[in-house]
Amino acid sequence: MINKKVANAQEALFDVKDNQTIMLGGFGLCGIPENSITELVRKNITGLTCISNNAGVDDFGLGLLLQKRQIKKMISSYVGENAEFERQMLSGELDVELTPQGTLAEKCRAAQAGIPAFFTPAGYGTEVAEGKETREYNGKMYVLEEAYKADFAIVKAWKGDEAGNLIFKGTARNFNSCMAGAGKITIAEVEELVPAGTLDPNEIHIPGIYVKRIFQGEKYEKRIEQRTVRTR
Repeated sequence: MINKKVANAQEALFDVKDNQTIMLGGFGLCGIPENSITELVRKNITGLTCISNNAGVDDFGLGLLLQKRQIKKMISSYVGENAEFERQMLSGELDVELTPQGTLAEKCRAAQAGIPAFFTPAGYGTEVAEGKETREYNGKMYVLEEAYKADFAIVKAWKGDEAGNLIFKGTARNFNSCMAGAGKITIAEVEELVPAGTLDPNEIHIPGIYVKRIFQGEKYEKRIEQRTVRTR
């Protein structure tokens, strides 16, 4: 029986080094690999290029890595609620590559599927297309986008088994599903880890073939970026 289980984040991320490129799942603070990010902070790795929809908030998620200047480049679709991300970008301290959200997702999915590049209409005629090949199809212009190349893809799932099969819960699936298998090594942290063969095959979102290591995380805070309530 295949067993990809490791004890914890420290064991899962033992070979992550300075100056590597890492994909991290999540959207805002939803579905982010909290335990893995905490371990990256602890390891004090620097010079990272991080591919993620955004960078969380100042004191949580990828914002923790930004605070310690561990990230040299962010590849994201927007700045979000992170004031430090904005400050470092505007001051020139941080190299930022802003990418249309759908393009970012497809560049991850293309890497996952082994597709080297694809054409998309998003970004044509803007700064996004500068230096890239463009081509006309059926009277419409498209931009050639290359799949991402990452050393690691770190994702978060609700439930997984020891063979690496993953199930996501609700909107926490977001970028996690297209990043799994999109890096040379995929690390999955899950809220609940069960023996192989326990999960219903019809409910599995990502098969274990995409996952190299899996561990059960702990103490998930699951913050809400902006809580809005109405008066009665």
